[in-house]
Amino acid sequence: MAIASTSRKSVPIEVHGSARLPLGMSPTQFLRDYWQKRPLLIRNAFPDFTPPIEPNDLAGLACEDGVLARLIRHDEKRERWQVKSGPLAEADFANTGDANWTLLVQDVDKWDADVAALLEPFAFLPSWRVDDIMISYAEPGGGVGAHVDQYDVFLLQGLGQRHWAISTDAQAPKDVRPDVELKQLAHFEPTHEWLLEPGDMLYLPPGIAHDGVAFGGPCMTFSVGMRAPSQAELTGDLADYLAERLDEDQRYADPDLTPAKAGGEIDKAALGRLKTALPFAVALDDATLRDWFGRFITRYRNAQTPAPVAKPLSAPALARRLQDGAQLLRHPWSRMAWSRGKDDATLYANGQAWPATPALARELCEHRTFTPSLPLTETGQALLLALVNDGHLVLHKPRRR
Repeated sequence: MAIASTSRKSVPIEVHGSARLPLGMSPTQFLRDYWQKRPLLIRNAFPDFTPPIEPNDLAGLACEDGVLARLIRHDEKRERWQVKSGPLAEADFANTGDANWTLLVQDVDKWDADVAALLEPFAFLPSWRVDDIMISYAEPGGGVGAHVDQYDVFLLQGLGQRHWAISTDAQAPKDVRPDVELKQLAHFEPTHEWLLEPGDMLYLPPGIAHDGVAFGGPCMTFSVGMRAPSQAELTGDLADYLAERLDEDQRYADPDLTPAKAGGEIDKAALGRLKTALPFAVALDDATLRDWFGRFITRYRNAQTPAPVAKPLSAPALARRLQDGAQLLRHPWSRMAWSRGKDDATLYANGQAWPATPALARELCEHRTFTPSLPLTETGQALLLALVNDGHLVLHKPRRR
């Protein structure tokens, strides 16, 4: 997420709060200038803050069934991270030592009324937008590494000190380390750094890379996180909701059907009928609609699917077989369709998709037995090799009479 610009005078990244104004400003000003736009450090947001839960009680909660908790240890010398998910046991804390580990417990506000009371200053946000209060307890050096969250979060320092580093560089790489399950950033160069004291609070909008490390002694941070469902989650749930309520008798229909000009093609007329059957599909561009429908219709009502070959062929081996007169037979369980793009085509088979030429895609859909024209283009060779190795096409050498 890029840091938003503003036509007003430059807004500060650090302010001072008070008991009357925990955000250091009115909620209206905060929502206008910072919410989902830029980070903000609020010094003394909660004056004389006293944690509503003790570290030992937090550890005890992490040992309860049904509580979402993780114990994270960091081996600095070997740069290794160990993550254990709850419910935890007392023995898990026996060998943690006095540095480089952290305990994360989610949804603590659901289990502790005093922790839940911390949500009251955030009542200016819709209640359905608030997800939970997660609490992090850490010994010096403890943290989870540099990472990016896709939701708004308020990080309230409750006990001890934590060093926070963030990056507001919109062009910074966001690739993650493949060797750590915590989705840590492979590269992190901070643009701002602070040491937070009890009562200080850091607000981060979605997409801001950050890294928090306990400093000096025991540390406890209260994270007030927001709900931010992804488009995939919203779309999936909406589709399920609609599917449960739609009449089974209402189906894709084509009373205007004319003889096919190209066998197996998902043409413009088919897309028009889809938009009639699915009114909300009008919002999709034709390329997306074609791709979804090609994958869907070649899976639809398939009782079985072809199995990949036990020993995949190489491209040279396939070329030799075809030059030697082998034919390609479509597997009985393979169902194919294709669609045109601007300059090429896409072939669909049992929910999968491959780049193709229109001519080759059409031939494969129209004929169950196929003898390709040689030599093949690079795209054609790659397509036939994939279809053979995935079991959609079977090589067959006709007997000579």
